[in-house]
Amino acid sequence: MARILETTVELKSSPGKFLDMFVGKQQFEVSSICPSYIQGCELREGEMGQVGSIVVWRYVHGEWGGKNDNGDNRLNRSGEQPGDVQVTSKEGGVGSVAHWHFQYVKINEKVADPESLLQFAVEVSKEIDAHLFSW
Repeated sequence: MARILETTVELKSSPGKFLDMFVGKQQFEVSSICPSYIQGCELREGEMGQVGSIVVWRYVHGEWGGKNDNGDNRLNRSGEQPGDVQVTSKEGGVGSVAHWHFQYVKINEKVADPESLLQFAVEVSKEIDAHLFSW
C-alpha cells in the first residue's frame, strides 16, 4: 500500500523564480547553491527549460527524476520516483508556498518511514529561496 509524506515551506521568492531553479535553464546552479544536498543534475530528454523535458537530480538520498509536464507551477515525479512539488503564491502577500509530496511503499513494517526526505525538501527549499531573495 502506498503511503504519503507531505510538507509545506513558506518562501519569500515567487513561484516562478523558485520553480525555474528546478525546471528552467538555471537548474545547473542548484548544486552550487546547496552543494551539501544537491550534487548535480542531468538532462535526460527534451530541451532544458522546456515543457516535457526530463531531468535527473543527484542528491544525498539517491536520484530523482522530474518532468516539466505542462508549464504550470508543478514539477512532477517521473515513473517510480519519490515525490513532487507544487508552488503557489501566498494569498494576500508577497512570496509563495512550496508543497512537497512524497509517495512511497514500505518493504515491511520494520523499515522506517523516509521522513528525512521531508527535512531534505525543507532545507533545499530554504537555501534556494535565500539565494533567490538575495538577488
